[in-house]
Amino acid sequence: MNKDAETSAPVHPLIRQRWSPRALDPDGQVSEQALRAMLEAARWAPSHGNTQPARYLIGRRGDQTHQRIFDLLSDRNKGWARAAPVLILGCVVTSNEKGPLPMPEYGAGLATENLVLQAVAEGLVAHQMGGFRKDEAAAVFSLPDDVRALVVIAVGALGSPDLLDDDRRRKELSPRSRLPLADIALSEWGRPAF
Repeated sequence: MNKDAETSAPVHPLIRQRWSPRALDPDGQVSEQALRAMLEAARWAPSHGNTQPARYLIGRRGDQTHQRIFDLLSDRNKGWARAAPVLILGCVVTSNEKGPLPMPEYGAGLATENLVLQAVAEGLVAHQMGGFRKDEAAAVFSLPDDVRALVVIAVGALGSPDLLDDDRRRKELSPRSRLPLADIALSEWGRPAF
């Protein structure tokens, strides 16, 4: 299924092709090589002062970590994410030996985008979710006080929209949309740059 972004200027194919499907192939696999490449891409993301605040707990289908991450998901996300061969709990470290980190969420977001774009480069799909019990994640995984759970990422192979319920299938098949460039790129507040 092709859901390439319709852009006002050419963008790199990885960016154009990235989207967040919910239809995952229940028999799909993520190779160790692809998973490692995704995490290396995250590792090399920029961060304020090279603080590297992103941390990832990796759950592979059939292991305890996968099950514990899955159990934290909202019921709506459980409905489709059960097919994901890899579930990743993305966390942010908020301090180090020098004290509070500046802009740690921004660094973790950059790292996660690198991870997701590398998934696309590997021929996979990734769907990021905020619908999970973050406070419970801290207890389940014994996260230190300076670490917060931010996101769960389902990674796998694209599946058929027919695997989804009617509501999700409709969303899966609908065109992608974004605010127009004139709404986000400004020369002054309220004045489009393009």
